Amino acid sequence: MTRIGLVVLALFVALAAGAAAVGCSPWWWFAAAPALVLGLLGVWDLLQRRHSVLRNYPVLGHARFLLEKIRPELQQYFIERNFDGRPFDRDTRTIVYERAKGTDAEQPYGTERDVYRPGYEFLVPSMAPCPVPEAAPRVRVGGPDCDRPYDMALLNVSAMSFGSLSANAILALNGGAAAGGFAHDTGEGGLSEYHLRPGGDLVWEIGTGYFGCRTDDGDFDPAEFADKAAHEHVKCVSLKLSQGAKPGIGGVLPGAKVNAEIARVRDVPQGRTVISPPFHQVFSTPRELVRFLARMRELSGGKPTGFKLCVGSRRQFLAVCKAMLAEGTTPDFIVVDGAEGGTGAAPLEFADHVGTPLTEGLLTVHNALVGAGLRDRVKIGASGKIATGTDLVKRMVQGADYGNAARAMMFAVGCIQAQRCHTNTCPTGVTTQDPRRARALHVGDKTLRVQRLQEATVASALQIMASMGVTDPAQLRPHMLRRRIDPRTERSFEELYEWLAPGQLLAEPPASWAADWAAADPDRFTV
Repeated sequence: MTRIGLVVLALFVALAAGAAAVGCSPWWWFAAAPALVLGLLGVWDLLQRRHSVLRNYPVLGHARFLLEKIRPELQQYFIERNFDGRPFDRDTRTIVYERAKGTDAEQPYGTERDVYRPGYEFLVPSMAPCPVPEAAPRVRVGGPDCDRPYDMALLNVSAMSFGSLSANAILALNGGAAAGGFAHDTGEGGLSEYHLRPGGDLVWEIGTGYFGCRTDDGDFDPAEFADKAAHEHVKCVSLKLSQGAKPGIGGVLPGAKVNAEIARVRDVPQGRTVISPPFHQVFSTPRELVRFLARMRELSGGKPTGFKLCVGSRRQFLAVCKAMLAEGTTPDFIVVDGAEGGTGAAPLEFADHVGTPLTEGLLTVHNALVGAGLRDRVKIGASGKIATGTDLVKRMVQGADYGNAARAMMFAVGCIQAQRCHTNTCPTGVTTQDPRRARALHVGDKTLRVQRLQEATVASALQIMASMGVTDPAQLRPHMLRRRIDPRTERSFEELYEWLAPGQLLAEPPASWAADWAAADPDRFTV
């Protein structure tokens, strides 16, 4: 109970006791109590110095704070149109919820979107559609240096840590992955029993804090890493360089969420706020990064190894490509996280203004690898607001081999976009360590919903591709996606963006890439 509630309760008790002492009916005093409480509140508002609104408008000013508190809910449920909400609009959330529940996700009477608005994108159907494949294709992840390649599904669970998410949420996500045959990225929060118990395939992600494989002083522990990476459910290992919502800064897990279990999984003290450093200790140059990835692959017993980043400087990524060429080794995969991504809390300035959006990030990574003659050795995953089959197809047109979804999977396990992920007060038990709140998330029901969502989304992507005349993602081409420039003009992605030829950077870099390629240094992250 809040402090104000306790004061009001004590006042009512005192009034009732006073009424009994003077022989009056207690109900008369209870009737007079609200006026007395409001009067005392008004006096308090006039005397306090924290809120100017309350000093000028005592009592009534509290309505402003009440409305402000419920503003997100009012806007989401009563004001927003179906197609213009953020981060995810009502139409997208409805598709995800319906597919997760196994019900129809169809819309009568045509689109509500303005198809002549600049920025509107659409996929190009074929006059000769293909039959929809009976089985979804998979992506072989594992280059020439990988001894144990893994066949990745077209859509997987993106990185979300235990600690940020509740144990029940992790169990449901991994159970869905196990039932549906797709991968589940652990996030940087360590490898917990909830990731392992259901038996789903795992991509074990290591961040700057090296949680679950760290020494007492926070450095990387190769022995502990090798021991855990050997687990049969760990199919790939990934090094997180940065994430979409907050590239260039570390993550924060509030001390209130760090219970004994999370402390044990992360190798950190209980009850203390956990801060991931903004940079890695294990490398400081592109060459050292490439060498460390090769070391991770060796320690894991030859499992596919890669890294995740939100793209920033093209010159720096080209430096990593040069380091790959110089060292003669490459990662097996790279996950590109768009600046529009992010399940956890982040400073608003970073979420809104730092990092490259997924479209440009994918194009940068794909073209750099193609131009350096490395694209056939490295698979690309895309992460950032992938929620529907259309999203998945668009990203594969733009250069991705497969996609990862985080917030859509959160919707599947019950998230209502309340945006309280960092407060430990998630109303649906998804992003909380409060046992009472987390208990509301029924693992069995949500496991099935995760499986259904992934299956239906991939099926939708295959149906869309078939309507475009292709049966495999490898057949998708940039001209198959178009964007409206103005009400009378639209262009294909083949026309809008530059696409490098294999090895073009090595032979004769185009003018638009020449300066960055020349300045890229495998031994230095040039700004």
